[in-house]
Amino acid sequence: MDENKTAEQQAENVETTAVTAAPQTNLHPTMWNDNTLLKQAYKAAQYLASSDLVPEQTYKNKPQNCLVALDLANRMGIAPLLVMQNLYIVKGKPAWSGSFCITAVNGCGRFTPLEFVFTGTGDADAGCFARATRISDGVVCTGTTITMQMAKAEGWLDKSGSKWKTMPQQMLQYRAASFFARVFCPDILMGVQTADEIRDVNGYEEQEKPVVTYTL
Repeated sequence: MDENKTAEQQAENVETTAVTAAPQTNLHPTMWNDNTLLKQAYKAAQYLASSDLVPEQTYKNKPQNCLVALDLANRMGIAPLLVMQNLYIVKGKPAWSGSFCITAVNGCGRFTPLEFVFTGTGDADAGCFARATRISDGVVCTGTTITMQMAKAEGWLDKSGSKWKTMPQQMLQYRAASFFARVFCPDILMGVQTADEIRDVNGYEEQEKPVVTYTL
C-alpha cells in the first residue's frame, strides 16, 4: 500500500512540461502536448516499471523507458507488453527483435501472411524474398531478394559473432521481412531498425542476453 502511494506521489511531483509546438487548429492531444495526459501516462509507466513481467535490463525500474514504449504501443495500437518484449537497446539504439517484423506485417491487417521463397541451389548463392497479397486491391507485393552474396558484400557475414554463419536460413528470412516492411508498410516499424540490422552494421555486443519475443 505504501509503495503504491509513493509511486502516485512521485507521478504527481514529476516534471510534466509537455513539448509545446506552434499553435495549430484541431491538434490531436497526446502525452507530448498535454500535461494531463503526460501525468497519466507517466503513472502507468511507473506501474509497468515495477512489474516482474517486463524485461529487466531495459524496462525494470526504468519508467522513462516504459513511457516511450507506452507511447509506441498507443501509436501502433498494440499492447505495451508486446512492445516491451520486442523493443530493446542495441549499441545505444532502440531496435526491434528479428521476429517482430514478421509479426507486425502479419498482424497489420493489410496483407495475407508473409510467404518466404528461397532461391539458389547451394549455400553460397542461397537467397530469400518475402511476398504477400495486399488485401485492399489483390496486388501481390514482392520484396527484395536477400542473398548470401549480399550478406558477404555488405560485411554482414564477417562480423564477429555473426548469426549469418550459424543460422543463415533464419537470417535470410528476417532480413527479407524487414526489407518487405520498409517498402510496402514502413509505418508499422515506426522508423525503428531491427536488432539484426544494427548488429550487422555496428557489430555484436559481447555476451548479449537472449531476447524473449511474443508472436501474434
